Amino acid sequence: MRYKGIIFDFNGVLLWDEKWHKRAWNEVAKRLLGREIGEQEFKELRGRTNKDWFEYLFKRRPQRPELQNLIDEKEQKYRDIAIRQKDFRLSPGAEQLLFLLKKSDVPMTIATSSEIGNVKFFFEHLGLENWFPLDKEVFDNGTFRGKPAPDIYLLAAKKIGLPPEECIVVEDAKSGISAARSAGIGKIIAFAHDGNESELQALPEVKKVIQNLGEITLEDFE
Repeated sequence: MRYKGIIFDFNGVLLWDEKWHKRAWNEVAKRLLGREIGEQEFKELRGRTNKDWFEYLFKRRPQRPELQNLIDEKEQKYRDIAIRQKDFRLSPGAEQLLFLLKKSDVPMTIATSSEIGNVKFFFEHLGLENWFPLDKEVFDNGTFRGKPAPDIYLLAAKKIGLPPEECIVVEDAKSGISAARSAGIGKIIAFAHDGNESELQALPEVKKVIQNLGEITLEDFE
């Protein structure tokens, strides 16, 4: 196989949860700033770290522990919202694909801008341990630059023991696609939402655009 491993972005790819994040961010923004976050702002910030979001909202760099308290507030709101949803489950086609990749011994991991609290929440409630060891996942721990910097995908490739050029990345955010490109990822598969297929297809670094993880097959590794 030309490509030997695969790295998944999580939010928006393995879990369709953008609307719950929007609700949580809007609750926080209304309390802190007296306003909600605009649709264009959400689009521009999609895939970024919480630190990037709060720096944008405050137009300054909050310092810890203030920053950590803000992050904890927002993510607790998100988890409280998510756990109550009937569609809090892996995205269509995800389980079938993950079982196929596991059966085929394809190295795989998750690279997410979420922090450890959310990662453990996802493992607890979505059965991720069936496919992913927690210690192989890459999440925002504050020690590396967030997307669109390449750090997260360089770390993820290292976690599965492969050079970036032998990895596939599945991403839905432009910042994540830019990160994968800068990391030298061999093949980028873009996940389309809200009718943005043509926008993603126009990106030269994107080799395939999907709307369901079931569209990924072992042929994509050739």
